[in-house]
Amino acid sequence: MKAASFRSLVLGAACAASLTLAGCVVAPAPYGYYGEPVAVAPPPPQVEYAPPAPVVGWLWIGGYWTWRANRHVWIGGHWEAPRPGYRWVPHEWHREGHGWRERPGHWDR
Repeated sequence: MKAASFRSLVLGAACAASLTLAGCVVAPAPYGYYGEPVAVAPPPPQVEYAPPAPVVGWLWIGGYWTWRANRHVWIGGHWEAPRPGYRWVPHEWHREGHGWRERPGHWDR
């Protein structure tokens, strides 16, 4: 009889823990723009030749210019596993006032 009530207690605790954790959700932050506008326009994209995909079906994420230490720096492209139900939005620069502001690439539904 004690074993049956111990099992019921453990099962009840497991169910309570499951319901508690089911309410925990990690939502990604909305993709905004990086920092302050930059006065210098980004250079044209570099030509990249993608190596063979490491896994069939992976997506090539092209390189982009970013702003670091008061200058534009090229970040090379890479292969990434696709995310079901999402599409890749590339890194981009937008004119803002008298400068430029970058927005990071991201997966979007």
